[in-house]
Amino acid sequence: MPEPELLNRLLDVVESDIVPLTQAGVDGGNKLFGAAILRKSDLSLVVAETNNEIENPLWHGEVHALKRFYELPKDKRPDTRDCLFFATHEPCSLCLSAITWTGFDNFYYLFSHEDSRDSFAIPHDLKILKEVFRLDPGGYNRENAFWTAHALRDMANSLRGKERQAALKRIEVITTKFDALSATYQAAKAGNDIPFS
Repeated sequence: MPEPELLNRLLDVVESDIVPLTQAGVDGGNKLFGAAILRKSDLSLVVAETNNEIENPLWHGEVHALKRFYELPKDKRPDTRDCLFFATHEPCSLCLSAITWTGFDNFYYLFSHEDSRDSFAIPHDLKILKEVFRLDPGGYNRENAFWTAHALRDMANSLRGKERQAALKRIEVITTKFDALSATYQAAKAGNDIPFS
C-alpha cells in the first residue's frame, strides 16, 4: 500500500469514525483518546472506539478498542497479524503492553506523548514512563521484536510537494478538532472520578 494512500485512509478513520465517538465520550467525561483496527488487505475498518475511563479506568481508547475487537465473534474477527492498529495518541505503557500482548506487529499514531502532555494537558503517560520505567519521552524502542510504531506526522513529512501539503493541512484540521475536545474535557474533568484526570 503506497504511504500517501495509507496515511489518507487513517486520517479518514480519525475524522469519520473516531472523532464522533470521542466527542460523545468527552461529553460523558472521558479523555480524548481513540483507536481503530483496520484490515491490512483493504484498509477496511474492523472496529473504532474511544476512551471509556468513566466506566473503567483501564478502558483507554486503545484497550477499549481491543475489548470491542475481542467481543466480535471469532469467525468474524481477523487475526491481529492481518490488521493495522491505529491510536489517535501515542500509546501509554498500558496500551503499548496491550497492543503487544494481543499480537499486533504494528501501530500508528497521530499525536505524540509530548502532544498529550503539552497540547492536551494530559501528562500522565510521560510521568508513568519516567517514574516506573525510567524512560524519557521517546525512550521506548519504536522498532522491536514485537512491533514497529509509525507516527503519522513523520509519514506526512516524508511526502513531497502537494501530497505533503495536503496531508499536513488535514492533520492541522484534525488537530483543531482535538483542541476543542481537549477544552471540553479540561473544563469538566473535575467532576469525574478517573484516577489520573
